[in-house]
Amino acid sequence: MDSKPSTSRLLLLLTLSITFIPAAVFAASGEESSSWRSLLRQVVRNRWTSGGGDHQDAVEKAMMKEITLKNYCESWRLNVELHNVRGFGAVPAECTSFVAKYMSSSQYKSDVQRATDEAALFLTSSFSLAGDGRDIWVFDVDDTLLSTLPFYKSHQFGGSAANRTLLEEWMAKEKAPAVEGMLDLYHDIRRRGLTIFLLSSRPEHLRDATDGNLIKAGFHGWARLILRCDEDGSGRSVQKYMSEERKKMVNEGYRLWGMAGAQWSSLLGHPKAKRTFKVPNPMYYIE
Repeated sequence: MDSKPSTSRLLLLLTLSITFIPAAVFAASGEESSSWRSLLRQVVRNRWTSGGGDHQDAVEKAMMKEITLKNYCESWRLNVELHNVRGFGAVPAECTSFVAKYMSSSQYKSDVQRATDEAALFLTSSFSLAGDGRDIWVFDVDDTLLSTLPFYKSHQFGGSAANRTLLEEWMAKEKAPAVEGMLDLYHDIRRRGLTIFLLSSRPEHLRDATDGNLIKAGFHGWARLILRCDEDGSGRSVQKYMSEERKKMVNEGYRLWGMAGAQWSSLLGHPKAKRTFKVPNPMYYIE
């Protein structure tokens, strides 16, 4: 039997897509890895250059384990949350409609609710607070407490590179709603006697707007709102900035019980809390 795939099988393979794509491919940097069509060509090329009679097997396996565009975009979104996909400047063009649907869906609400449920479960575990006000919980602000979804709706749900100037102008209007489910968790944490610190990469000149928006959305009673200095020209990444601010808290004698954030840069680094909770957000990535 001819070991080369027939034309019909070739067309079917290219139309349906490919079999399982490992996380390492999603994590690869560069434009090639961010495009579904480019990725499709890459995997096809890799499979069909193995030589000899293996071509037929590769075609048959790909036909049995095809991955559609929807599957690809779901895998991309999942790997963003797993932190396998990093450093993307924008959502892949092929996936913007998928991300839009997800962010407006009951699945997104359910995913956020699961994160808050797990945090609540952690809070009910047996631990004792010192009662000295130094047991703290740290929240990020954007897409953790306040949702930027209304802004990103008009910017392809992350499909176009973020314009920081436009985003800050929108933030200054104090129109961000609370992330559904996070308001209840926030007040549950307060009722349990934990001190709340808000640690955000928003610039200092947005302090009044951030204060006002948080209060309008139903948040109040935090002990500190830490924003990034407007003159911070050190080139620090957000992750480094967040880590250094948490280190200051610990050096002041505070004990980190929990953290919640929609970006990995808000949660990684040292010192760490006893538990961290990631709020889903596939619309953008901050280093």
